[in-house]
Amino acid sequence: MAAQLNGATVLITGASSGIGRCFAQQLAGRAKALILVARRAERLDALKTELTAAHPALNVFVQPCDLSNLVAVEKLLQDIAPLGTVDVLINNAGTGYLSLFEAAEWERMQALMVLNVNSVSLLIRRLLPAMVNQGHGGVLNVSSGFGFTYAPGMAAYVASKHFMTGLTHSLRAELSGTGVAVTQVCPGPVATEFEQVAGNFTGMGVPKFLEITPEHCARSGLRAFERGRAEVFPGLTMKFLNVVLALTPRWVLRWFWVLPARALRNKQVALLKGGPPA
Repeated sequence: MAAQLNGATVLITGASSGIGRCFAQQLAGRAKALILVARRAERLDALKTELTAAHPALNVFVQPCDLSNLVAVEKLLQDIAPLGTVDVLINNAGTGYLSLFEAAEWERMQALMVLNVNSVSLLIRRLLPAMVNQGHGGVLNVSSGFGFTYAPGMAAYVASKHFMTGLTHSLRAELSGTGVAVTQVCPGPVATEFEQVAGNFTGMGVPKFLEITPEHCARSGLRAFERGRAEVFPGLTMKFLNVVLALTPRWVLRWFWVLPARALRNKQVALLKGGPPA
């Protein structure tokens, strides 16, 4: 089932920057209304000013919210209820955390799981019934290529993206014939604040040939959404890597990650002890 974006009321989480901001910019000339959700109110206000200046007929509603707090998410849902039915939900907000699992700060890891898993589930659960009742609508989930594989140092993040993959495909099956579309965007590295927020203590940056722009990611996601595709891997490199991963036996992947995992452990343990890597 393909999503209908023209004339829709669209809620975008994580709209203050990166991919979420690009979703808003690319939908501004098509949607009837945008509900922009993120923690940073000043950035949302600036985006609203930009969008309404370029598209005077567009209704833009700014809703500051910390989506890692489920009480705040419930309040958000109450606050937007008077706006009517949300036709399209774009679950873009998410965060990462680079750390050995046993060395991770529990509060930070818990916030990651609430943001990447619980708030996504709660928003879908609350907004989906109205979409089904009206016979049209859609959910676009921004996931990751890690939703189909794994990596040392990102166990909680990878697990959250596996959850999103399972959720997306299960929802597609459940919603068959209802008129409600569900699509998952599975990018690799995107030029956003993600790496800075995740905390990269390794000193190694993402190779530029792997990285795509947030504009590219958002555009690919919306195109796939409108075509009714289950998932999309933006960028030629990620498309190729996805094929390779699908054909690679799991025992090979387990062998492949051994040396990087040991190097990561060596680096983080040394940092925690305050000395140089061995």
